[in-house]
Amino acid sequence: MRRNLGVSIYPDHSDVAQDKAYLRLANSYGFTRIFMSMLEVTEGKEAVKEKFQSLIHFSKELGYEVILDIAPNIFEELGISYDDLSFFAELGADGIRLDVGFDGNKEALLTYNPYGLAIELNMSNDVAYLDNILTYQANTPYLYGCHNFYPQENTALPYDFFVKCSERFKRAGLRTAAFISSQVATGGPWDINDGLPTLEMHRHLPVEVQAKHLFATNLIDDVVIGNAYASEEELKRLSEVNRYQLELEVALVEEISDVERKIVLEEQHVRRGDITSAMARSTEVRKKYKNEANPPHDNTQSLLQGDVVVGNDQFGKYKNELQVILEPHADERKNLVARVRKEELFLLEFLRPWSKFRFVVKS
Repeated sequence: MRRNLGVSIYPDHSDVAQDKAYLRLANSYGFTRIFMSMLEVTEGKEAVKEKFQSLIHFSKELGYEVILDIAPNIFEELGISYDDLSFFAELGADGIRLDVGFDGNKEALLTYNPYGLAIELNMSNDVAYLDNILTYQANTPYLYGCHNFYPQENTALPYDFFVKCSERFKRAGLRTAAFISSQVATGGPWDINDGLPTLEMHRHLPVEVQAKHLFATNLIDDVVIGNAYASEEELKRLSEVNRYQLELEVALVEEISDVERKIVLEEQHVRRGDITSAMARSTEVRKKYKNEANPPHDNTQSLLQGDVVVGNDQFGKYKNELQVILEPHADERKNLVARVRKEELFLLEFLRPWSKFRFVVKS
């Protein structure tokens, strides 16, 4: 399934002109999905329709997919019904996110709405809610999953629980989404905003590290910035994230040779399937560069987790093999050539047997 980047906007708490400028900027960096909050509407049906319709049509012209986050109270407020979703179709939305659950049969019926609106479910519960909906033969191409975000510090999901919740949806082959948090944005749906991530461990991490993690799990298809407005620098960094394989940011050592630089930055790396716990080995590169000399340098210190090394001329047949150190050790036959960024060290757990991975130097 193709992977997407998204942003969130909160029209009941923001200026339309600022929203449009933000959406235009994010679009220029390849963002294609919008989470649009519709939880608080108090202006009456026609005023709400005019505001949201204008904003959604603007978004659609830019090529965005728009999912509206709705709550039960807006149906009463606007005099509409779950049995007739025409109002959201008239707005131009691509789907609606249900903030409340029904009996399973109801959700399944909603996926057959005549307007082709996607029905997005809350993923942040490890219960058999989805299983129940699927037993009612839901129209699964129109059934999505999206995690919650959590504005209060220390209230977002722990990682193990996130995995359990997400696996339910991926086993069913459904499209999934989760939120990351800008480190500069202050906008959101509530008066408390300590960031808007799905995972608590992400709350204070750089946005691109959060996104790399979610994509690396292979459980999330769409990564959405929860708070508004992210900075242009954050949007740019997210646009550069490799969505389909782990790409670790490294700092190169000063003495790195031209051959080592090519091995690190220009090659597709694959961890051997017969793994060892001490390092992740990329062995195919040594065959390509077997005739290239590689004198020893930076080879006498202890090697630490996240160090990237290349076998030197003392390493026989293993010369020019690349390794990512997972457990500290020392070996003078290995040249230290780079170090993984400290914020990304926890991503090394995703170097699994046969994992594909690359390296990048921060521009």
